[in-house]
Amino acid sequence: MRQPEPHEPRHDELDGDVFVTPRHLAGTTAVGDPGLEPLLALGWELRHDELSNVFVTAPDRKVRLGYLPEGEDDGLWRINAYNDLFAPPVWGVCFNGDCPTEFVTAFTTALARAYEQGPDAYLAPPDPGTADRDPFLAVVPLIDRGWQFDRPHRNVFAIRSPDKLACLEFTTDNPDPEAELTTRDARWHLWAGESAARPAWYATASTDTPVPLLTAVTECVSDPAPLPRWREETHSYVRGLARLTPIVPPRPPAPTPLDVRRAASRRPAALPVSSVPRRSTTSRPALPGPRR
Repeated sequence: MRQPEPHEPRHDELDGDVFVTPRHLAGTTAVGDPGLEPLLALGWELRHDELSNVFVTAPDRKVRLGYLPEGEDDGLWRINAYNDLFAPPVWGVCFNGDCPTEFVTAFTTALARAYEQGPDAYLAPPDPGTADRDPFLAVVPLIDRGWQFDRPHRNVFAIRSPDKLACLEFTTDNPDPEAELTTRDARWHLWAGESAARPAWYATASTDTPVPLLTAVTECVSDPAPLPRWREETHSYVRGLARLTPIVPPRPPAPTPLDVRRAASRRPAALPVSSVPRRSTTSRPALPGPRR
């Protein structure tokens, strides 16, 4: 039996029959609840529209998440934050419908943590050269796990996964603030697949997205642990590129001496000797023959 790697999930926590490696070649689980739970746990308001789109809003109304299966484009998850309730968002993040749900959950978990710390955390824009807000910090998890820098265009810095099938792009241009919130023309563009034009999945983040939120995503994307998926649900991984390994259930643990004693105590008592039918081992006397 294949022995699990140290970084693999515990079998009793799995929902799937195959591991997908590398995890950036997994797809959506098609279940949005895990991405919403970190915010709902803080008491954020949940509502639906008539199309079954879901909206989650912070108590101070300054952060809003939309889960939009019936949205106008493939941006399934859109999260925006505001300094002023009546002004445009100060930052926005989007995950498309094929993005692994675990990456969204990493973001919302970090967002929940930042929200508890207050506006100075969840509205803090990147600040180059500072100890905790330098944009470069978002790239560190990727560098530490072997991703390599690239320069695909004059105005774009990129860092690619070792297999070249995932990429984080950072544009040095000044994106249009509105376009950053509604299109893929954002400061940060993370995608997987063979082409940025036709990615397996993508995520974007605008210029002023807090660095810890970005870092939570890059940390999760580059984690070496595989993701569990169902082989028959082919939308849940990139066919032809992802490596699928069957999830083998763990062997039952060997019984301890205490288990053996307990099992013995539960066995039915043996019948008393006097009640056990036995066959005689002596030969029976011969019957008398017929008289002549």
